[in-house]
Amino acid sequence: MKAVWWSLIVLGVFLASIIAAIVGIGFFLSPQDPLRKADMIVAVSGGETQQRTREAIRLYQQGYAPYVLFSGAAEDKTGPSNAAAMRQVALDAGVPASAILIEEKSTTTAENATESAPLIQSMGAKSIIMVTSPYHQRRASLNFRQTLGERVHIINHSATDSSWRKNSWWTNAFTVQLTVSELQKTLYVYSTKPAAQ
Repeated sequence: MKAVWWSLIVLGVFLASIIAAIVGIGFFLSPQDPLRKADMIVAVSGGETQQRTREAIRLYQQGYAPYVLFSGAAEDKTGPSNAAAMRQVALDAGVPASAILIEEKSTTTAENATESAPLIQSMGAKSIIMVTSPYHQRRASLNFRQTLGERVHIINHSATDSSWRKNSWWTNAFTVQLTVSELQKTLYVYSTKPAAQ
């Protein structure tokens, strides 16, 4: 009888560990920091770019930073860059042109960081609010940290996403695929590039 109880306890601990790991992946990918004022808001294009753009605009309008940097090349090479399109949305929302910077070359998250870094540094920014989708937050923050080093403090703050939630990402096939892909990319970044000094 004792053997049965021990087996049930071990099984329970095993299942609890699996559940904790599954839930933990979502929280790992989506770090969030308390919002505070910074020198610049940086929003990168990608999945649900409109939500990222609107959140960056909202933060600017609430006085969290005096500048907004939009980063991303054009997905459709015959049209304007993602950054230029994001800039236009911000202008239409009343953000002054003098408060907007754009980076139009990057096609990957790593390039978002390397191409944005000179603009961030040219403005003398010592702190940035990093705006992206929640599942992308860890990797974006890591890429920017590796490029900018410890000289620039990164405040993680995600835009909302229409389908991905950190505490229920496993509930449909699309978000499972998205999460697994993002986890693989994030772990790859961790394992291949040291942080800048």
